Amino acid sequence: MKSLDTLIRLKRFQAEEKRRHLAQIETMIADFDRMARDLEREIDAEEQRSGITDTQHFAYSTYARAAATRRDNMRRSADELKGQLSEARLALEDALDELKKIEALGERERIEAPVEMTPRNIAGRARAVLGA
Repeated sequence: MKSLDTLIRLKRFQAEEKRRHLAQIETMIADFDRMARDLEREIDAEEQRSGITDTQHFAYSTYARAAATRRDNMRRSADELKGQLSEARLALEDALDELKKIEALGERERIEAPVEMTPRNIAGRARAVLGA
């Protein structure tokens, strides 16, 4: 029983760890998307300031070109994290399923396990039953 309780605690910890990992990935995706939008606004502002929107033009802003590269990298990273997000969701579901199975096994063992009675409890119950 003690090892089963330890196993349940371990499975709970693993499920919580997977839940934290999933939340971390979601946060990173949101941050990357926000940074990409910010860079997009900066690129638009720089293009308006310089008056050149053609990225192939020889006088296109170096800052806008660098910001576009960073924006593209942010989007690529967010897309890669979205793939990891689906894997993390599956891992969390698996961990929760394992936890439910182990908890159900623990409940079954608790119900089926005989209640240990100390000699003092047995004597007290015998007196109560016999009316002494």
